[in-house]
Amino acid sequence: MSAIQDACLLLLAAVLAGAAAQDLRTRRIANGFSISIVALFAVFAIAGLVSGRLPTSSIGAALACAVLVYCVGAGAFAIGALGGGDVKLLAAVSLFAGSARLLELLAVAALAGGVLGVATLAGTLVSRSPGWDACTLRARLSGDMPFGPAIAAGGAWIALSPGLS
Repeated sequence: MSAIQDACLLLLAAVLAGAAAQDLRTRRIANGFSISIVALFAVFAIAGLVSGRLPTSSIGAALACAVLVYCVGAGAFAIGALGGGDVKLLAAVSLFAGSARLLELLAVAALAGGVLGVATLAGTLVSRSPGWDACTLRARLSGDMPFGPAIAAGGAWIALSPGLS
């Protein structure tokens, strides 16, 4: 991997940290985070092509995975299971995972989401809103939960760990 590609992966982790922080704070993920990740992937892919270390077939597979993730995510958005920012962020991060590591990304995000869910049920600061202390378990279950941090955990796994495949 080239130095430019390494820098793209580090920047990916930083952008994901920002997206997670914003989602925790506001329950929204600005489009700029997803757009930045797509731009980073473009630089990553061009650097890989120029160095001969990333075949065009891998880039095509990454694009196909991102489209698939977006389409499935749009369905999840339609039924209220995911927010629109979550869908766009997950699709953008899946570019870096590609077909080789997409399942890793989704597994780590799901595990991190489970931890966030347990934290929400326990009544931690993850989903606090005014009057949270008086909320019942039923109210906590029906409230929103930021999934951006879980996506960020999966993306950081992809960016900072060597491939398991």
